[in-house]
Amino acid sequence: MTTKPSPIPSVWARPQRESDQPALSRAAIVREAIVMLDAEGVEALSMRKLATRLNAGAASLYRHVATKDELMELAVDEVAAEIHVPSADGPEWRAAVTEAARSFRTTALRHPWLPPVLGQAGLAYLGPNLMSYSERLAALFTAAGFPDPGTAIDAVLSYVIGMSTTEAAWLTTVARSGDSESGLIARLLPAVQQATAPHSHLSQGYADTEEAATTDPAALRDAKFEAALDIVLDGLSLRLETPGS
Repeated sequence: MTTKPSPIPSVWARPQRESDQPALSRAAIVREAIVMLDAEGVEALSMRKLATRLNAGAASLYRHVATKDELMELAVDEVAAEIHVPSADGPEWRAAVTEAARSFRTTALRHPWLPPVLGQAGLAYLGPNLMSYSERLAALFTAAGFPDPGTAIDAVLSYVIGMSTTEAAWLTTVARSGDSESGLIARLLPAVQQATAPHSHLSQGYADTEEAATTDPAALRDAKFEAALDIVLDGLSLRLETPGS
């Protein structure tokens, strides 16, 4: 007996339904979901809560979005439109990639739920905004002369998503503490010093950044992001100079 294939579990793989409630659209649902995600995080988002905020029944939402997973795909793609990628016509690919990486990080920290769910958002990459984003990055690396732009994109995005995930988690912890970032760091210093004391390299590293961490932690985070990004781009530059490697 032939088994019928299961439906593809992605919002991008099925047609959008027409609503019998003109005031309730997929776009309105996604906008309100993003407001909830920014304020409360993924765990607090549910179709029932979202329907209440929209003054609608949950069944009305399901006409547009079949599951919470599909809703997350839509939310991810919506905020991806905020990420800027410079034109591939520019003279300096490295400056353009740096700008694109900074824009991704800025967007991720504006929506701290985004980095952790990017790897769990099903087929989110099929969304129009993420497709456009990937296409613009591919154009940039192709214009720079990379024979395999996909690998270069993977290297940059792996770094940016990883750093943004860690940074967003930290900033969420700060927000939940009710303290300022520098205030929380100052309170944590004794525990950090105790934990790193048996490890000479880590202890010295924390000691070197202790003053900056307590006086201007945002600037320190910026500097760390830029320094590690430079290392990634240094590696890509070498591959561009020796394309056979």
